[in-house]
Amino acid sequence: MKILKITLLSAITLFVTNISAQSETIVGVAAGNDNFTTLVAAVKAADLAEALSSEGPFTVFAPVNTAFEALPAGTVDTLLKPESKDALTGILTYHVVAGKFMAADVIKAINDNDGMFSVKTVQGGTITLSLSGDKVMLKDEKGNMATVVMADVAASNGVIHAIDAVVMPE
Repeated sequence: MKILKITLLSAITLFVTNISAQSETIVGVAAGNDNFTTLVAAVKAADLAEALSSEGPFTVFAPVNTAFEALPAGTVDTLLKPESKDALTGILTYHVVAGKFMAADVIKAINDNDGMFSVKTVQGGTITLSLSGDKVMLKDEKGNMATVVMADVAASNGVIHAIDAVVMPE
């Protein structure tokens, strides 16, 4: 009987944890994850928190902190300044796709389209998705590549896929 109680308690805890994760928006989920502190600061500086907390759904290819650290020295500081808000907004919205696309959906689209699938971003540009082994890759309009390092982070208004580089629009 003790085993049943522990199992039931574990199941209830897991269920409650999943419900609370599902009630957080993309911004809330990102703000609660130490891997996205730079992204969250950028979203706030660009005044995009409200938009990314709206109904959506959205798929966000979210650069982790080390992706921002890999940019040339001073880039992030410059982008976070009020006078760079338009440029920052363009870069951030280039990482967002309208609709909720789980990793399985992305992989299926890539496989169904001869190994490459282009998606239009909220910014208006295009990101090309492909596979390298079992990893999903993003190619930006400048030819830079990023790898999905964590997929299917659920939010109430979409999904986050963490990437290891900041992708840039044309």
